[in-house]
Amino acid sequence: MIFLVFLVMAIAVVVLVMRAAEKSGGAGGPGPGAPRAPRRPRPPRTTRPLAPDDDPEFLRELERRARRDDGSPA
Repeated sequence: MIFLVFLVMAIAVVVLVMRAAEKSGGAGGPGPGAPRAPRRPRPPRTTRPLAPDDDPEFLRELERRARRDDGSPA
């Protein structure tokens, strides 16, 4: 029985602490009505191919080398 009373009191304390932190803008960040800070723009992404087999220039060079070695397309 004492365990149950202790458990209910502990839950009540946790709820009260969380509400107080929410109102003061504690560790959880600003409350729901607070204005947000503006985000910094992301740096532009490069449009490079991710792998050599996606790069048309690499594929042309590879085909050119294969023709030069063989005399026929690979």
